[in-house]
Amino acid sequence: MNEHKHAASHDTDTLAEDAQALMVATADVAGEKIAEARQRLAGALENAKEIAGRIRNKTVECAEAADEAIREHPYQAIAIGVGVGTLIGFLAARRCSRKND
Repeated sequence: MNEHKHAASHDTDTLAEDAQALMVATADVAGEKIAEARQRLAGALENAKEIAGRIRNKTVECAEAADEAIREHPYQAIAIGVGVGTLIGFLAARRCSRKND
């Protein structure tokens, strides 16, 4: 999961850097449409940063809550994990057997 978090963060950072580079590259270009597009891009970039921050904070809160629940009830967490794994295995085996028929 940490790899996915790192990859998503890297992709977001790259996108933000590219958008900022585009804004810098078009800074000396005159024209009403370019200025309008730059303004919309700046607004969208700020909005995306704000949304990414909220998502990151919510994800951390949920992960902490899950960690706390697992630490408070370890045996129940293990039982739920085994039950879900068994159910997924059963459904996957059933699906594979249907394909072979």
